[in-house]
This record gives sequence, structure tokens and C-alpha cells, in this order.
Amino acid sequence: MNKIEYEWVKETREIVLNFCKELHPDDLTRNIDGFGFQSIRDTLIHAADCYHAWIGSYVLLLTKTPLTRKENISKVSLKEIKQRFVLADAYVDEVLKRQEKQMNDPIIRRIPWRENGDTISITAAQLLLHVVTHEFHHKGQIMSMARQMGYEPANTDVLGVGD
Repeated sequence: MNKIEYEWVKETREIVLNFCKELHPDDLTRNIDGFGFQSIRDTLIHAADCYHAWIGSYVLLLTKTPLTRKENISKVSLKEIKQRFVLADAYVDEVLKRQEKQMNDPIIRRIPWRENGDTISITAAQLLLHVVTHEFHHKGQIMSMARQMGYEPANTDVLGVGD
């Protein structure tokens, strides 16, 4: 992954976040059965937390508490979610700069946010691909949740960016 490709990720995310701004506030937090995370808000938090965990914590060692505690999820606003993605983008930028020539070198360490976590070996390139595909997976779920509530989401496909 390079900076240009990650810009596409950010552009499609912005479409999702702008769409979410248009939702009725109750719909952002409405529980929808059949999804791993029950609401659009919770799914967005989870997607952002993935960047904080794998990029901010595991690769960069910048935080030991990358995940939102369950008791705090209900307090997180859409504005705060956007801020979490801004920080996630800063983490990705740092990895792309710092790891440029080492993207495929194994990083071997304990998972920092897990008490007694396992030691794993993985590359920055693998983790970047993971967090992006993870976000896109959940983006699809968010659009499905919105459709179930009667909304017609915008095109969030990378091929639709700029149309």
C-alpha cells in the first residue's frame, strides 16, 4: 500500500462519514440484529479502533490502550469518531514514512493491549492491508444497516470516488 492508495481509502471513508452525518441521530445508534456490532456508531468505533490497535499500538508502540472500553462506547459522538480516524490516518502516514523500506520486514512482539498477549510475527504491510480490508468489510455492513433502516447510501466504492 502506498500514500495514493491510502488516499482512496480516506476518500471513501469521508463519503461514509458524511452519509452518517445525514442519519437521524437515533438511527446512528439503533441496534440492528445480524451484525457483529449492533449499530452504525459501534461499527465505526470498532473500525477506527482496529487502526489504533494494529498500527498505533502494535507497529508504532504509541498507545497501550487502543480499544474503546465498552462502558464508554455510548458516549462517543460522530465528531469523536471522525477525530479517531484522523489520528488513525496520522498513524498510517507515519508507518508509510518510517517503514517505507521495511514494510515487509517481520515485526515480532507481544500484542501490547492484551494482558499476557501472545507474541506474533507480522509485517507492517500485512497490517496495513488488514486494517483497510477490515474497514471496508465494516463499511459494507454500515451500508447494509442503513438500507435496512430505509436509507439509500451513497456509492462508497473506490471506483465511484470522484464521480
